[in-house]
Amino acid sequence: MSRTLKETLDWAGDGAAHLRGLMTRMGDEAFRKPSALPGWSRAHVLTHVARNADALINLLTWAKTGKETPMYASREQRDADIESGALRDAAVIREDVVATSDRLAVAVKAMPKDAWKAIVRDGRGTPMPVQDIGWLRAREMWIHSVDLDVGASFEDFPAPMLRELLSDVTRSLSERPETPAVRLIATDRDQVWSTGEAHGLVSVSGPTADLATWVSGRGRSRALKTDDGSKPPVMPAWL
Repeated sequence: MSRTLKETLDWAGDGAAHLRGLMTRMGDEAFRKPSALPGWSRAHVLTHVARNADALINLLTWAKTGKETPMYASREQRDADIESGALRDAAVIREDVVATSDRLAVAVKAMPKDAWKAIVRDGRGTPMPVQDIGWLRAREMWIHSVDLDVGASFEDFPAPMLRELLSDVTRSLSERPETPAVRLIATDRDQVWSTGEAHGLVSVSGPTADLATWVSGRGRSRALKTDDGSKPPVMPAWL
């Protein structure tokens, strides 16, 4: 992976500003409307974003102090907090998203240089370098801005982040035996990604943003074309 901590923190900061702008323009009644995520309203998505900031602060605390501080007390508690938080007034949710994002930014700036070398565990309990927090937050901000379903798209992403996202998603999906072998070819830049074995059973070509939208499970545009004229295969859920 070629991404650096500075790059990912910059992407995360830009994504936070992007999502905040979308949220600010939403009327209060829009919070109760369905998001692009099945079973979640826009209030669910925004509450999740706020709780994610708290969770990442926990990991920074772990790295800084050496005392184990998991992202969430449990998966069940995480889900319960999102469900209850989504019932709050729109103004309260807005304040929560802004305040937690600001607290995370402060915690990042307060990290001692040596603390960035620490290994913590992600939400699944898998060991990860704490410096991956920048990437986790960047993904959270930009992808959930699309999930709000208020007009944002993958075309809004910083181009280097979009390329890194495709590398991340295809790498993750390649580890699953149920993932179809596919070769993804960007038509707007000279880059190729793949899932499964070798060159893949089918090639899917299209703009980078459309490829990322499809492979991350956020929809499929007509701009995507396969080499044999068939529909692009159904990909398993990424996250």
